[in-house]
Amino acid sequence: MAQNKYLAAKLKNYLREDKIQLWKPPYTNSYQEAGEELKDLALQYSARLNCNDNEIEALLEEIRSKAVERGTKNEAYKMTGVATLEVALPTRMGKARKNVLETNLVITGKELRSQIAQAYGLEENCIKIIINKKQLDLGKTLEEQGVTHNVKVMVLELKLSEEETRKKVRNEEMEQEEEAVKKKEMNKRMQRTKKGLEILAEREDSMDPDRAPYLDIANQTGRTIKIPPQAKKALFLAMGYHEKGRALLKKKDYAMALPFLLDADKHFCECGSDLLNTVDNYAVLQLDIVWCYFHLGQLDCLDDAEKKLLAAHDCFRRCYGENHERLVTIKGSSGREKALFLRLYLLQGISHYHNGREREAGENLQRAHALFKELCIDPDKINSLLLLGFSAQEARLGLRACDGNVDHAASHISNRREEKAQIRREEKAKRRKRLEDINSLKSMGYSERTAREALHNAKGDLELAVKIMLENPHLLLSDDDDPVPGNQFQVPQESIDQLVYMGFTPEAAEQALKVFKGNIQLAVQMLAHYGGSLPAELQTTSDSITPSDESSSSKDSAEKRKKRKEERGKTQGTSGASTDEDMEVDAVNEILEDIPEHEEDYLDLTLEEEELVINEYLSYIQHLQTQSQ
Repeated sequence: MAQNKYLAAKLKNYLREDKIQLWKPPYTNSYQEAGEELKDLALQYSARLNCNDNEIEALLEEIRSKAVERGTKNEAYKMTGVATLEVALPTRMGKARKNVLETNLVITGKELRSQIAQAYGLEENCIKIIINKKQLDLGKTLEEQGVTHNVKVMVLELKLSEEETRKKVRNEEMEQEEEAVKKKEMNKRMQRTKKGLEILAEREDSMDPDRAPYLDIANQTGRTIKIPPQAKKALFLAMGYHEKGRALLKKKDYAMALPFLLDADKHFCECGSDLLNTVDNYAVLQLDIVWCYFHLGQLDCLDDAEKKLLAAHDCFRRCYGENHERLVTIKGSSGREKALFLRLYLLQGISHYHNGREREAGENLQRAHALFKELCIDPDKINSLLLLGFSAQEARLGLRACDGNVDHAASHISNRREEKAQIRREEKAKRRKRLEDINSLKSMGYSERTAREALHNAKGDLELAVKIMLENPHLLLSDDDDPVPGNQFQVPQESIDQLVYMGFTPEAAEQALKVFKGNIQLAVQMLAHYGGSLPAELQTTSDSITPSDESSSSKDSAEKRKKRKEERGKTQGTSGASTDEDMEVDAVNEILEDIPEHEEDYLDLTLEEEELVINEYLSYIQHLQTQSQ
C-alpha cells in the first residue's frame, strides 16, 4: 500500500515537471477514453522508475480517470451547485476506503453524516467526520463550516476492537443496540471530559487542594508560572484535552483520541503566539496529531500533515534553541527530548515518501534511525536502576539524560526527586499562606471573592489588600445569589445600637448596615475609614430605590428566594440519586486520572513502535535504491 502511494506520488511529480495534462488530448480522446499515447508515456516513465510497464500504465490510467472525473464534476458543480467530496473511510474497509460523494453544500453536518453512513454501510451514530482539521458541527450547514467542492473528508469509526468478533455471533438487531449503547457512552465520556476541564480551568489556585483539586501550570523546572487569566483558561483547556488524547493514544484508541487532540489544537491557537513560542506543548501536540493520522491510515488525507510537522519543528527550535543550547541551560541535557525529534524525523520521512520525495524521505528516516540507536537502552541498565528503587519511567528518562551512564542516572534521578520535593514544599507553603490570608480577610467580614481579588491586586500583601478594598468600596458590594439589594435589607435595631455605641450616628449606622446587608465588621471599617460616613458612591447606591419600589422589590425577592429553595429541593432529589455536585466530582476525577504524575511523561517513549515503522519505511527506500542500480 505504501509503495503504491509512493509510485502514484512520483508519477504526479513527473507529470507536473513535464507539464503533461492527462485529461486532455492526446492522452484522453473525445469519448473521455485513454488514447494510445498513454502507453508510450507508461513505457517512458517505467524506464525512469525501473518498474513494470503494466503497473505504471495502470497507475497513469487511474490518475487520468480521476482527473477526467474531477473535471466533469467541476463543470457539474458550476451548473448545478452539487459538490463532490473525497471521502476517506476507516482502515477496516480495505481497498474501497477512498470514495467520492456528491452532495449539496446547504445541508447540515448531521445530514452529511447520515448520507455517508447510508452510502457506505456505516452506523450513523458511531462515526465522526473531520473536515478542514475540524470535527464537523452537526447543527451547522456545510457552507457555514467552510466546506467546498472537492474537499477531503475523514471518517472515524468509534468502535471497540472486540466488536468485530461479536458481529460473527450476534444478529443485526443485537449489534445495532450494542453500538448505540457504546456510542452513547462515548458521547457521555467526551461531555464529562469537557465539563471536568471547564471546572478545573475556572478554579483558583487559592482553593484548598484537599477540598477542591485544581490544575497548575508550571515551567520546565516544575515551578508555577503566572499567565494572564484569559490565556490561562485557554491553555488549561488545551493541555487538558491534550492529556486526555495522550491517554487514549497510550491505549492505541486512535479514532477516539483524534477529536480530543484536535480540540486541544483549537484551544492552543487561542493562547496567543507569544505563549506558544515559549512552550513545547504545542509542538508535541502537532506530533501526536500526525502520529494519529498515520495509525488511522490517513497521513495523506488531510493536507495539513506537513504543515503540522513544520510547525512542530519551528516550535522546537524556538523553545530549545537552534542547537538545543537553551534546553541544556534549563535542564542540564537534551537527551530526553531527542525522543521527540526521533518521532519528528520519522513522520517527516513518511510524509516525504508518500509524496514521492525519496531522497528527503531517506535522509529523515536515517536521522530517525541514528537517534533510535543512540536512545536504545540496555535492559540490564534499566534493571540496575529498578533494583535501586526507581521506576522504569525514571530509569529510561534518567539514562537518556546521562548518555546511558547508570551511576550518573541514579544520581540525576535522586537529585531530581529532591528538587521536585522542594518545589512542592515551597508551592504548598505559598498556597497555605494565601489560604491563611484569605481566611484572615474573611474573618474581617470580606467575602472570599473580594479577598482573592484584592490579594491578587496586592501581590499577596495582606495590609495592602485591606487598603485596596477600603479605597475601592465598590469591590465590597456583594455579588452572591441573594436577590435582596442592600437598600431593601431590614436592619436589626440591635445592630444599629451597636454601631451607635461605637460613636457613629444612627443614620450613618443604618445606611452602612443596609449597604453591607447587616455585616457589622464591614460597616464599621468603612465608616471608620471615611470619618463616620459612607463614601459618595455607596451613598448613591443606598438611596437609589424609593420606599414604594422597595416594597415591590421585596415581594419579588421573597418569591425568588422561595423558587430557588424549591429548585434546590428538586436538585437534591432522593438520597440514592446522583446530584450535580457528584457529577462534577466524577468529571474532575476522570480528568485527574489522565494527568500523569511525572511531568516528563510525554518524553517517555519506549520507541518499540517507532523501531518497527523505521525499519518498514527504510526497507521501502532500500528497495527503490536496489531498483535504480
